[in-house]
Amino acid sequence: MTDRVALLPSGFRDRLPPAAEAASALTRTLVDGFAARGYERVSPPLVEHEAGLASWLGKPLGGALFRTTDPTTGEGLALRPDITGQVARIAATRLAAAPRPLRLAYAGPVLRGRAGQLSPERELTQTGAELIGTDDVAALAELITTAVEALTAAGVSGLSVDLTTPDLVAELAAVPWPVSDLPGLLAALDGKDWGLLEIRERAPYRALLEAAGEAANALPLLAKIAPDLSARLAALAALLPGVRITIDPTERHGFEYHSWCAFSLFGHVNGQPLRAEIGRGGAYRVRHPDGTEERAAGVSLYVDMLVDAGLGASARRRIFLPEGTLTETGAQLRADGWATVQALSPDDSAEGCSHVWNGREAVAKG
Repeated sequence: MTDRVALLPSGFRDRLPPAAEAASALTRTLVDGFAARGYERVSPPLVEHEAGLASWLGKPLGGALFRTTDPTTGEGLALRPDITGQVARIAATRLAAAPRPLRLAYAGPVLRGRAGQLSPERELTQTGAELIGTDDVAALAELITTAVEALTAAGVSGLSVDLTTPDLVAELAAVPWPVSDLPGLLAALDGKDWGLLEIRERAPYRALLEAAGEAANALPLLAKIAPDLSARLAALAALLPGVRITIDPTERHGFEYHSWCAFSLFGHVNGQPLRAEIGRGGAYRVRHPDGTEERAAGVSLYVDMLVDAGLGASARRRIFLPEGTLTETGAQLRADGWATVQALSPDDSAEGCSHVWNGREAVAKG
């Protein structure tokens, strides 16, 4: 019987070699991609006061939180399920006087109280970038382009972007298509349920389902519903040459705090599509302590999915040094780019090494 002491809670796992090394390498590749575009790294803490963790974006986190109590003060604490809100806090407080637009990047673990719909993991590695002070077309184009460049450097191909409009349904429900049951309408649109949209006041919203698909086909249909919004999305698509663009005006899952435009990123590894989105982002508002709001945009990328797809594995050479090998020999091999494994006894094994030192040179293992 398996000893329960060795079991991990549901949704958690150990990263073993070489996956742990791959995760570190991929995180560095993505962060370097953001840095190349001028995004400076910040590192917020894993734990914050529960009351403030979500307030900077105005998004209730509810069941997404791991909660605990500070043993020194008795105050409620929570482990972050997302880093974007923490970066918003830093921008609104510690860096409130910094020139805008402010470019910040981050990387680190996040913990979620409940697993996602498509993934059982509750501990994830998240990396991303936030552009504080603007949420216009140029800002979103920069973030998407930066994410595409970073993911390409990490080994992802066939990248595509799905644009969505989180505010649109609520705006239409106010004018010109009022409804008496907005939650019911949203549920019908979430389920792409044409039957529930047969109700007279909901019928106009079927046009949103029709205005979904490839950007070239969707934008003319969306222009008949929201011409200004359609024009902005068309301008955004024009700034992303070479990237496949699709549009889904009703998709809102996970975009609760976003505003006029949000997006999901999809891609392929070794010619095979990844099972779910590998990143998401969009425009949002940062709430300042004085009650004012600041426009912002960001993107988050999910490292674990890339590791599981086999990316980031290092081909670094490992050489076994038999007992008695000179210290100077090991130092020179490491300077030459080898990872050395020094035998500590005559019985030590060269398992896991690609080469063995024979006293004169490195010999590949047969």
